[in-house]
Amino acid sequence: MAANESLARLSDVLFTTSIATYAVAMCFYTAEYAFGRKGYVASTAAATAPRRELVSVGASTGGGTVATADVPAAALRPAFGKIDNPVRKAHSSGDRLGVLAVVITVIGVILHGTSVTLRGIAVDRVPWGNMYEFAAIAGLVAVLAFLATLIKLPQLRYLGGFALFPVVIVMFLAGTVWYVQASPLVPALQSYWLAIHVSAAASSEGVLMTSTVLTVLYLVRSRYDRLAAAGEAPQSGWRAIGSRLPAAASLDKGAYRAVAFAFPIYTFAVICGAIWAEAAWGRYWGWDPKEVWAFIVWVIYAAYLHARATAGWKGRAAAWINIVGFGAMTFNFFVVNVVIAGLHSYSGLNS
Repeated sequence: MAANESLARLSDVLFTTSIATYAVAMCFYTAEYAFGRKGYVASTAAATAPRRELVSVGASTGGGTVATADVPAAALRPAFGKIDNPVRKAHSSGDRLGVLAVVITVIGVILHGTSVTLRGIAVDRVPWGNMYEFAAIAGLVAVLAFLATLIKLPQLRYLGGFALFPVVIVMFLAGTVWYVQASPLVPALQSYWLAIHVSAAASSEGVLMTSTVLTVLYLVRSRYDRLAAAGEAPQSGWRAIGSRLPAAASLDKGAYRAVAFAFPIYTFAVICGAIWAEAAWGRYWGWDPKEVWAFIVWVIYAAYLHARATAGWKGRAAAWINIVGFGAMTFNFFVVNVVIAGLHSYSGLNS
């Protein structure tokens, strides 16, 4: 069945628009990061904020002595003489930008989701039959995972720029390098297992992308904390970013919860892939490069969860396992799909 060209073009336009929307949201998140409650301008403005000025005021007592008390000078001035506090201004403007960033992100999600839906309607199938469509789904899930994280950990909102940056990069590559015209599936992919297996894989990988961002920020913050404890906390440069990040424990908790949520879904995807392989090729496991790397990724994330349950492997050691797992998953997506020949070659640039 031929694709509906008009719907396919509209899907492409909405996909591009969603990338631009996420980019705008990134700018607002970055503005909150710079000027908001935890931002650089707000923290430095505290040093130049008007100090509380005390004035001694005396009153005669019945014994003829004079009692004095220190009161704020502002209390003795008329209302129109109040001095603006730049710290409060930075907080309020930055926080408003953060709220606006979340609104723009939600708009981007709506555009993104509509694009994916129209792509599926245009080709009359599930819209994840190639790398372009898979990346679109993974990016959508990653943004949804970040928004879901904000429900539990709203203090991480101003880190949205960090969370959206890899999503924008992946979507840009999907729309340029990996893009393919909307078309029907090749015979090897015409199975109901495609909807089950690939949707589970894309969803879990999108959540794991968000977990990796939080883990990297956790490592930056924990390094800053160690330097601060030693009296060597940097005041400038990229290492100083750690001073404006949430507590390391909050970042670590968010990263761990994301992996704990995504790992069972990824396990389900691997199992479904094995069942599909038996139906398509007559065996559950054949040491195909895609299968091998999917299993490697599973082992690494299983090791991460096991490490978190072991007292000696909490913190930075476990965080590095998380990063290694994402690196293996990225290699599986970028290299195995495109460079290495195997039975899964059709999962690359061709639909």
